[in-house]
Amino acid sequence: MAEEPRREDDQQRAGRDDRTGRSAAAARIQHQAQWVDLQIQQAMERGDFDDLPGYGKPIEGLGGDYDPDWWLKKLIEREHITGVLPPALQLRKDDAELDGVLDRLTAEAEARRELEDFNERVLKARYQPLGGPPLVTQPRDVEAELQAWRVRRAARAAALPPAEPPPPRRRRWFGRR
Repeated sequence: MAEEPRREDDQQRAGRDDRTGRSAAAARIQHQAQWVDLQIQQAMERGDFDDLPGYGKPIEGLGGDYDPDWWLKKLIEREHITGVLPPALQLRKDDAELDGVLDRLTAEAEARRELEDFNERVLKARYQPLGGPPLVTQPRDVEAELQAWRVRRAARAAALPPAEPPPPRRRRWFGRR
């Protein structure tokens, strides 16, 4: 008889209901699911889900192949994150865009600084053990690139139409002498 009270204590500690033998936690979860369903139903009746963004539109990405990294791709797209490529590919991309970056700069010192920074990143990537694709990007000759930058800049300046002089200022009646 001494063992039977122990069994009852163990069952109560384990959270079992004496009448049904089910776990009390399972019963709470069942009631919680019913409560959540009730709350959703009441919200629908009140119209809380009307006029939500995307109402009546198909769910994006539904029905396609499952991509386990979908959330990461959406984050990169939404936040405009760049620079997450392997170093060799990032340097190839930067090399392809370097002339456009230089053309947006207005001072020769800024262009020189940008070229030197690019060359430094290429040399740094050469001496680091890299995984992924091989590094094929070569450093740029700073003086030759600056000369090409000057030529492109002069060509852009020559292509611009001459600026019209500003119209003469009208004298106001109260400023006349």
